[in-house]
This record gives sequence, structure tokens and C-alpha cells, in this order.
Amino acid sequence: MLFKEIIGQESIKKKLVQTVRDHRVSHAQMFFGPEGNEKLALAIAYAQFINCRNRSSGDHPDSCGTCPSCIKYQKLVHPDLHFILPISTTKKVPKKPKSNDFIEEWRAFLIGNDYHVNLHEWYEFIGMENKQGIINADDCNEIIHTLSYRSYESEYKVMILWMVEKLYYSAAPKILKILEEPPDKTLFILITEDPDQVISTIRSRTLLVKIPKIGVNDLSSYLIGKHGIGEREAGIIARQSYGNVKQALNRLQHIEEDQFNFTNFRNWMLLCYENKIVELVGFSGEISRIGRENQKDFLLYALKVIGYCSNLVFRNEEQVMAEGEELKFLKKISAYINSTNFARFSELFNNALYHVERNAHPQTLFLDISLKAVRLFQEVRKK
Repeated sequence: MLFKEIIGQESIKKKLVQTVRDHRVSHAQMFFGPEGNEKLALAIAYAQFINCRNRSSGDHPDSCGTCPSCIKYQKLVHPDLHFILPISTTKKVPKKPKSNDFIEEWRAFLIGNDYHVNLHEWYEFIGMENKQGIINADDCNEIIHTLSYRSYESEYKVMILWMVEKLYYSAAPKILKILEEPPDKTLFILITEDPDQVISTIRSRTLLVKIPKIGVNDLSSYLIGKHGIGEREAGIIARQSYGNVKQALNRLQHIEEDQFNFTNFRNWMLLCYENKIVELVGFSGEISRIGRENQKDFLLYALKVIGYCSNLVFRNEEQVMAEGEELKFLKKISAYINSTNFARFSELFNNALYHVERNAHPQTLFLDISLKAVRLFQEVRKK
């Protein structure tokens, strides 16, 4: 991982580089900040930079990416790079699991997701089902055992503890001494989303490094450059994601779904407004065939429209994350879904969502919603 591959965080990159230049690399550091802000990627890029044999200089110093150390770091197979992770028993490891049991999965998980990962997806990836992961006592023993040996080929041995708030309380005392007085040229990087949840005796032995959320402009530029989407669309996704790159990528994946929901919701509301009962029967039949999960997404989109109409009615247009045809539609329909019936439309779609989740007959359900929406529109038109 190179610094240049990380979205934004230029100030943090400069500070990390300067610690290497000044030979002031603290042996135990805790990178903390909100989900999706590149903490893990920064930790790996920092470790790679420290051990790179041919670092670049200039305005944006970075690892060379081509020396033997960098090549191994890029593949996460460097013998002096170690990871400790929240894990639990799985079908693969039914008893006494350790992080090393999942190292191949971890490498594939990180590289396959461009280092944009979260805890829930990790649990799903290794098949933990509904279990809660922890950093256990066996892994704490493994830390001591691993760091008791000299480094294989690099100046620094690096131990990255990802999501250290999952460190099991009774296991923590095992690593206090080595965390406070590690072997020479050892670097601990502990990563957490909430340092207040980290055991205090662990937290007090580290240098806290706050990693802020990614700026809207940086995230927008990444989406444009990496995924080739339009500037305005990228800006909307970046603002909606609140600096969380993982959330932005999830939103990007749902663009086609959002377009489907917009087109169908617009057509549906037009039929309801014009009281076209025969066509509404046909629409109910069509929507019944898209599957329960897609029906739920469709109704969630309907509820989002209610919120946007509320923002438009009360002149909070900056809160409406829409553009083009969708924004034109919202401005038109907000004359009919307004302060007189917000609550009733919201209740209508929320009740429908409730019944979809409980396997109601979809064609009957959507026809019933349609007829109730027809009456709501008729009430507005009479006023």
C-alpha cells in the first residue's frame, strides 16, 4: 500500500512521514477515527514506508513500490508484517482459533476490497455467522512469541492489531509489558473506531493518532477518478456518505437500483394521481414479481421521497440529495405530498414495509397501498 493510493488524509501522511525522517517513530501508536476513513490503509502504508529501501522524496514522499520489501508488503506477505484480528470459531477452525488461522482469508479480503473494509463484512467473509469476534488470549500469547524473534529482513517488525476494542479484557494483561517495553525496532499499530472502548491500560501505553473522516472533495475526486462517475453525482454520494469511503462505495453499487426505484415510483404515483385503477392493478402485479428484498428497497425509497418532499416544502433544498429528472419530479410531487399528508403517506409506506417483511401477498398489498394513495391525492386536489 502506497500513501498515494490512500484517499485524502494529506496532513496525516505528512506527519507520519516526518516521524520516519526525524527517527522518532513511536513504538506503540493507536490510529483512531470513524469507520471508512482509511485508518487500516494508512497503518499498512506507514509500515511499508518505514521498511522501504528506496523511499522517494519531494513534496509527496512515498515508498518506492518496487524494492523487495515493498513488493512483499503490496501482497501482505512480508515476514516482518503481522496482523492480529477479531475472530471466532468457524467451520474451518472449530476450536481455539488464532489470527494466523485466517491470514490467507485476511489478505484476500483486504486486497479484494482495495483495503476498504469493515468489521461486519470481515465476519461474513470468514463465515462467523452470528458470533461476536474477539482478540483472544491465544493471540496475545502469539504476539509475545512472534516478537521474541529478531526481524527476518527489515529494520522494523510491525504488529497491527485491527479493531483493538475487541481485545478480550482478561487477555489484555498478557501484552502490557511487551507493549510498554517492546524489543528494539518493533512497531505496534493499534486500530480502533472508538478509543474510549479500548481497555484503559492498553490505551495509556500508546501514542494516540487521530485520523479524521475523509473530506467531501477528496472522496468526490476519488469516485470520479477511480469509478468514472459524473462530478455532480460524485459530490452527492460523497456528501451522503459523511466521509465514509465504504459507505460511498456501497451507495455507488446501488445507483442502478436507485434508478429502478425512481422510475417505478414516479410511474406509480402518476397512476395514483390520475386514478387509473386498471393500470394500478397491472403495476401491482409487476411489482409483486421483483422479490421481497427489492420490494423492501422500493418502499424504503418511497419513504426517502417523503423526507425529500418535506425538505422541499420547508425550503431545505440543500438536504435533498437528488439531481436531474429525479429532482424535477420531487419538486412537482411535493405540491401533493406536503405538510397536510406527510404523516399519512409515511404511515402508509411504513405499514407496507412491515407487511412485506412478514410475507404478505405482494400483489394484494401494493394494490391496497395504491388505492389509499389515490384517496390521499384526491383529498389534496379538492382543496
